[in-house]
Amino acid sequence: MKIGTWNLERLKHYKKVSEITLLLENQNCDILVLTEYDERIKPRGFEFEIATKKLTELDSVNFREIEKRVKIFSKYEILQEFETYDSFTSCAVELKTEMGSLVVYGTIIGVFGNRNQNFKDDLPKQIEDYRKLSQNHNFCIVGDFNISFCDNYYFTNWGRNELNRSFAETEIINLTQSKTETIDHIAISKKFCKDSKVEVTEWNCGKELSDHKGISVKLH
Repeated sequence: MKIGTWNLERLKHYKKVSEITLLLENQNCDILVLTEYDERIKPRGFEFEIATKKLTELDSVNFREIEKRVKIFSKYEILQEFETYDSFTSCAVELKTEMGSLVVYGTIIGVFGNRNQNFKDDLPKQIEDYRKLSQNHNFCIVGDFNISFCDNYYFTNWGRNELNRSFAETEIINLTQSKTETIDHIAISKKFCKDSKVEVTEWNCGKELSDHKGISVKLH
């Protein structure tokens, strides 16, 4: 199983739609979570998808009809959808995978960065979602955390500590925490990973197509 995520920077590099799409397809992910998403990006090979609400419902002046904060693409069947505390910022689905059912929570934590009040308000409410959804399910949080975990690239002590505390409480492991200059992450229930070998891959490392690196984990 391969899970990937990438923040597309609201498709700032819209002239490179084909290049971005091909790069995504070449990752060969089974689950792909795209943030700051634009509907012009349509990677092939995914039978199932779900997204947060259109941002024009919040602000019709500064956003376009094709913009959403999060979209989940999946090669696995969607068994059910779950409510999240903010349907514009995160979405959650249970998927039927070869390793068992898995609830995937696609998200951006703090849409205006980690030092904005929005982040401080957003994180505790998202953590409550994590608690609820991980109680009876294998659980995976995927997307833009706005926090790096192993360096001084982009973080606040409070944000990092709260996320780490939440992961410890819910027995979730952040599989991408050791990657430098990385604020997009994939964190998953320890019991789901079991003894799987984890392979981490990054792309757009020079940040030519977005101001974020893309990252994926392969469990095998």
